Amino acid sequence: EVRLAESGGGSVQSGGSLRLSCEISGFLYSSYCLGWFRQLPEKEREGVAVLGTDGDTRYATSVKGRFTISRDSATNNLFLQMNNLTPEDTGKYFCRWRVGLAGCTPESLGPDRNLPNAWGPGTQVDVSS
Repeated sequence: EVRLAESGGGSVQSGGSLRLSCEISGFLYSSYCLGWFRQLPEKEREGVAVLGTDGDTRYATSVKGRFTISRDSATNNLFLQMNNLTPEDTGKYFCRWRVGLAGCTPESLGPDRNLPNAWGPGTQVDVSS
């Protein structure tokens, strides 16, 4: 069973930066997609950034150029570097894993697709103006 645990959330002023971490444990399979999602106040959960085992990364338009997804191959941990944060980035951020590379995009990683998958419990990010 794959388990995900996010950390690094907190409060920051507009223009500031945060680095989220996702500790990953369990058997991941050889091909999979990792990603970050967020749930903004009164909105649906949305994909932010994804990283496949093929090394391909993709970002939501709203964060492109400000957020960077990366991974530590030695520990399998996943990171999200968030720069130039705005109050519109306030929300709960979740780590995501799903087997396979099909649909490894911020728009398509959410659904289970009847594949092994996992969500972390989330970490809160608050950006004040």
